[in-house]
Amino acid sequence: MGENFVVIAQQVLVLFILIAVGFICGKKKIITDFSARHMTDIVLYVVTPCVMISAFQREFSFELLSGLIICVTCSALIFAASILICNLIFRDKDESRKAVIRFATIYSNCAFMSLPLQKAILGDDGWFYGSIFVAVFNIFVWTHGLVSMSGDKKQLSFKKLVLNPGLIGVLLAIILFITGFKLPYIISQPVEYLAVLNTPLPMLIIGFYLSQADFKKAFTDKGVYFSSAVRLIALPMLTAVVMSLCRVTPIITMACVIATSAPTAATTTMFATKFNKDVELSVSIVAATTVFSLATMPLVVMLTGMMSGFSS
Repeated sequence: MGENFVVIAQQVLVLFILIAVGFICGKKKIITDFSARHMTDIVLYVVTPCVMISAFQREFSFELLSGLIICVTCSALIFAASILICNLIFRDKDESRKAVIRFATIYSNCAFMSLPLQKAILGDDGWFYGSIFVAVFNIFVWTHGLVSMSGDKKQLSFKKLVLNPGLIGVLLAIILFITGFKLPYIISQPVEYLAVLNTPLPMLIIGFYLSQADFKKAFTDKGVYFSSAVRLIALPMLTAVVMSLCRVTPIITMACVIATSAPTAATTTMFATKFNKDVELSVSIVAATTVFSLATMPLVVMLTGMMSGFSS
């Protein structure tokens, strides 16, 4: 048990060292707000689709197809349950504050933080299932997330959902997987090179935004602590218990829990800014959960491994 904790903690620490580099670059103005926005666009529009395609470039099997269907179902149920729980426990007269806390607690940084960890701990299968979770995440963020943060159902757009780069990448990847079509070397190699950037670039971006955060405010707001506890401990542990009791395959359980145990998605601040919600609160929660996750992610993942019977 102790060895597993150390292995997981080491992987998380590797990510945090990269985040620390981004933090220093932010403080030294090597990375600026302007460059961080463009780096984020590169990750979202180029790197993430390449990650999806690379993860699905494998031999087709009905076992993997069955796992894909199970993972989609589990991921959707996790988000549906998270939405229900957060709507019940987070009540605030300040609509702006309530919208941010609910969104921040429901949506984790499952692409930026989780995929590198899933790849390191679970291998290619973990990367495969982690990519599926990200696809479901994109569907919920651009439907429920958009409406809950904006407060306007008219913001729903089929065009925005369909043209989401993460979803496009997954749809293309699934088509290639089911048909068994393998990309030629001249295309697959650049795709793999770009996919590798999914670990360092997002970590540098997170580090930059942490360098701009007001940590004094982040660690004095009770709402931040409550949101962090639900985001980092309650939801992933509930996921682990239910999936283990339902005897879901250990690797799918681990992939989903790793994604659910990640800190708050940076999308929270982007949406809060776009829809004039409490931006400072969103930054505080993103900063606090990212710092706290250094301790919580290894513990949650280790406990999940024990419950699900996963062995690396």
